[in-house]
Amino acid sequence: MFVRILTRMMVLATVLGAAACGSSRPPVHARLSPKEIVKRSSPAIVRVEAGADRVGTGFIVAESGLIATNLHVVAGMTDLRVVLYGGAAFPVTRIAGLDPERDLVLLGIEPQKPLPTLSLGNSDVMSAGDSVIAIGNPLGVLDYSVSGGLLSSVRVVSDKLTVLQISAPISQGSSGGPLFNQFGEVIGVTTAIIASGQNLNLAVPSNYLQPLLQKPIAVPVDEFAAATREAEPERAGGPPRIIRRVPDLDRTAFDGCAQPQVAEIVSAIQDAISSGAPVYNQGNHEACYRIYEGTAIKYEREAACAGVRAAFGDGLLRAGAAGTFTEKAWAMRDTFDGVLRGADDWARAHPDGSTRP
Repeated sequence: MFVRILTRMMVLATVLGAAACGSSRPPVHARLSPKEIVKRSSPAIVRVEAGADRVGTGFIVAESGLIATNLHVVAGMTDLRVVLYGGAAFPVTRIAGLDPERDLVLLGIEPQKPLPTLSLGNSDVMSAGDSVIAIGNPLGVLDYSVSGGLLSSVRVVSDKLTVLQISAPISQGSSGGPLFNQFGEVIGVTTAIIASGQNLNLAVPSNYLQPLLQKPIAVPVDEFAAATREAEPERAGGPPRIIRRVPDLDRTAFDGCAQPQVAEIVSAIQDAISSGAPVYNQGNHEACYRIYEGTAIKYEREAACAGVRAAFGDGLLRAGAAGTFTEKAWAMRDTFDGVLRGADDWARAHPDGSTRP
């Protein structure tokens, strides 16, 4: 339903000139220190306010007034405002780009003069071990807080979504902020934290912004709010549409685990489901997810078999990218079911409990 509404909105939207939307600053491939990146970039990083109690970060991608941020920061809201470096505030007058599957949105404001912009780098060339810098507004305070770290992994969540797992800490209020490479180019949009994890933070690759910039739209804010309210059904009071994606875990994922260790993992999953499912059925989807999350984090760190650790890690990443606690809980349940099926297959291949088939 949401996709159909957005499609109708985009067909009716006024198409702006693509040339007006790209950054005018050419990429400069010179290594910069974190201090230099902060100094150069801060004037183009903004605070995004949605109503009285929702705050995020954004960054300017066109001098005419286009701001990139996360969709979940502004979804369902009509009272949208952008606070620039220096304190000037502007109402959002239109939605200029939208990608619900990647949690991205472009906000349009009407500045009196051209604005400073950030250059987008090629996120496809990033790989594990590359240095990254995140700048945001932790807890909604516009203080241009900087954190450094590494690109831990490039994770394929689905055929339509790849995410960057980073060790650079991000906090509430920093959603939608830029993630930089060592040249000061934006290669990601910081999106989510996996709570209770250790340095498990996610960013959406910046290359997903390019189609939005090349084919901008002009959707009124009230129409956007009405459509995206349906995208967040828990807020609107209706159940979200759940699509099950149980991973097909091969028995070799348990290579390295002995029979007692496999039995322990299976027992822990069953205990988590026994505790979490009743809580979910009572309507407390967040509590259910937290129960599942705790078990997943434990074995993502401690399982003796690398394949099982990877399975739990992928499940945590998928849950971290989900928009509601209902979806997060089901993402973890899918992971559990995949591991249980794989364990059952492994047990049939090892009836005597040995690690040899």
